[in-house]
Amino acid sequence: MAATPWKIHKFGGTSLADAECFKRVAQILSDARNDETDVSLGVIVSAMAGMTDSLLMLAVLAERDDKGFIRELQAIGHRYAETARQLVDDAALVAVLDAWSVDSTVLQEMLVGIASVKSAPQRARDMIAGYGEIWSARLLAAYLSQRLGANVAGSWIDARDVLVVRTGELGPIVLWDDSQRNLVQRRALDYSAITVITGFIAADEQGLQMTLGRNGSDHSAAIFAALFKADSLTIWTDVDGVLSGDPRRIPEAQVINALTYDEAMELAYFGASVIHPQTLGPAVANDIPIRIRNTFSPTKSGSRISLDNKSKRSIKGITAIDGMALVNLEGAGMIGVPGTADRLFAALKEAGVSVTLISQASSEHSICVAVPDDLAERAQAVIQDAFVAELDDGQIQRVDITKSQSIIAVVGDNMTGHPGIAAKFFGTLGQAGINVRAIAQGSSERNISAVVNSADATRALRAVHSGFYLSAKTISIGLLGPGTVGAALLEQIRGRREWLLERFNLDLRIRAIGRSETMLLGGRRVSLDDWQQQMEDDGVPMDFDAFERHVQADHLPHAVIIDCTSSDDIAARYADWLAKGMHVVTPNKKAFSGSQGRYRQLRKSAKQGNAHYFYETTVGAALPVISTLRNLIDTGDQVHSIQGVLSGTLAYLFNAYDGTTPFSEIVRVARENGYTEPDPRDDLSGMDVARKLTILARELGQDLEIGRFPVENLIPEELRNVDAAQFMADLPRHDERMRSLYAEAKAEGKVLRYIASLQASGEASVSLQKVARDNAMAHINLTDNIVQFSTERYADNPLVIQGPGAGPAVTAGGVFADLLGLANLLEGTN
Repeated sequence: MAATPWKIHKFGGTSLADAECFKRVAQILSDARNDETDVSLGVIVSAMAGMTDSLLMLAVLAERDDKGFIRELQAIGHRYAETARQLVDDAALVAVLDAWSVDSTVLQEMLVGIASVKSAPQRARDMIAGYGEIWSARLLAAYLSQRLGANVAGSWIDARDVLVVRTGELGPIVLWDDSQRNLVQRRALDYSAITVITGFIAADEQGLQMTLGRNGSDHSAAIFAALFKADSLTIWTDVDGVLSGDPRRIPEAQVINALTYDEAMELAYFGASVIHPQTLGPAVANDIPIRIRNTFSPTKSGSRISLDNKSKRSIKGITAIDGMALVNLEGAGMIGVPGTADRLFAALKEAGVSVTLISQASSEHSICVAVPDDLAERAQAVIQDAFVAELDDGQIQRVDITKSQSIIAVVGDNMTGHPGIAAKFFGTLGQAGINVRAIAQGSSERNISAVVNSADATRALRAVHSGFYLSAKTISIGLLGPGTVGAALLEQIRGRREWLLERFNLDLRIRAIGRSETMLLGGRRVSLDDWQQQMEDDGVPMDFDAFERHVQADHLPHAVIIDCTSSDDIAARYADWLAKGMHVVTPNKKAFSGSQGRYRQLRKSAKQGNAHYFYETTVGAALPVISTLRNLIDTGDQVHSIQGVLSGTLAYLFNAYDGTTPFSEIVRVARENGYTEPDPRDDLSGMDVARKLTILARELGQDLEIGRFPVENLIPEELRNVDAAQFMADLPRHDERMRSLYAEAKAEGKVLRYIASLQASGEASVSLQKVARDNAMAHINLTDNIVQFSTERYADNPLVIQGPGAGPAVTAGGVFADLLGLANLLEGTN
């Protein structure tokens, strides 16, 4: 054997699809040769893209005695000739096409023979299918010779002259000694520095042609790498390397820079199509590093697969096998009985049913196996036959099947001995609302698999992928009510989105925005730079069902509705959203202060859908009122009473009112400045404060409902049923009453404050009160809210929370904080 080291390159069908692809391959090989002039290159080639299928179709047509196979063979020849004409000069072209003509004649004779008996045996199919690689090798060798010179390139090897294999139960078995001997004899002839070799095809011990099966060219490349004792094997394909997930289902999938043979084997088995499991065998046995690279982006380094490619990341990839079914054998008579599993698997083997996953409870009460969906009924039937006596006697209760299942697997060598991986895996699936039907993990701890409904598979993949930081944690968001608060929130998210993505790997993806009559549904996301214009240009009539379906897309693991309206109709939808696993974030008080029955249903639905609702801003805008109350309760403190100014609007009105400027004028100015609702009666009625007090009472576990406690209405009775314009016009006629109340309070050294009070006994009230000037509630800024908690721990000196309780930016900031709190909670459960 020559001392010159070898490196093997393999190019698949997409890399050789047309003349431009052949030229690209030649440039890659030329660059590789220039980088290492003392290295010989072995180049394994597949058939041109689609060629193998076209050749096999010839056999199908011939079996039908359809003379169309002649026309199809001519079409194949035309494609090949056109490609050759763009690559080689006349002299080489004649040689290439003459050789093709000879092959074509042989092929046509074979096809005529098939047509005469209307049957194509496997041997004939192997011979027909193998011509694609021969033609690719012959043409590439001719082009390389012309481009690089005959002294550098031009020789090619027909693998049938070297590789000797025989059929085994698990696939082709290489006869290494015979193959090595053939290679030595073949190399005794002459080799150029770049030698092209056919993939896919080989010969058996009698010298008859065989193929290595679909994706066999990769296997060929690994075999030749072993025979040449190559330093490396590079497989050129149409992707940038081995990805952490299927990019068609996980757009954020990343190239895995380095992985071990074992990791690659697991990923290959579970559907990472860029690697064929058989490819790895010869490479592992001979410790030959494999690199997966992209023919169309040759500057990218791709993925390196070798014996030791450890990294700090515990999980390298997430993948899935679809089209599976679960077959469950269950019965009390199986417990402690040896041989049950043996009989089960023997029956499946006899029926030719391959088992992909096995799961058995430690109680031995049941054995569950995953098999291909289309073989489920066959598997069920043969198992029933194998255990017919036990089924008749009742020792085994049932053999049932569950179809349309997928196996989700996480793979990584660093899972070994690393506590918490399984918890994170299953916690992530649970948080995404995905039910796991069966689980399996080998003792190597390199792979954890879970069986889920196929309808949930894509969502499961994305949830797990982001859960293990292989991609950003994506939260699909639908916002209802892009008014003052909603618009401010969208702007805050726009300004912080990139920072959150970079700092916390969190992708807050606004996918839908809805108004009362119009909605905007984005594709991947709604651009927040010009959403208002998009709403005008691309908005469609509001459809809550379509809005919901768009936000809760199957491929996105987490869906959130942010309700910035004050609509009771929208609040009535929360229970349904929560039951479906959609989270809710809102400053809308209606759902949490409505009837006790609705409130209980919210809690029940959230538990049912494993969803969360965040509503901190319903009481104190961005102030941590609800969270503080929860902390007091959770840590065992006893809350005696809650008092506070819970309306920023009413705080402003009574802070600004000094008895000199009429109260109606204060209301008018506040309305013009946006401190009140468009109809100030929504604030003056006291119902907003009553709702907030009800929410706090329910946090304490009290069954408080509006209507069961006094609420002082500051709207003069005769103005309660007129329109807003009439109300504003007639309000000055009632200024005297408020001036009189102010004067009384001032005379007593007090100030007016609109206060909500709640006692541990359940007694509650909302009223305008006179407050001493040394009371904390007397010393608040214009729109401040203030809440005092008198508790067992804070008995002598109440715990006080004070700060702005109104304003779009403040409220939006509180909603944003709730959204981030939800994201953090989802992360914590992952």
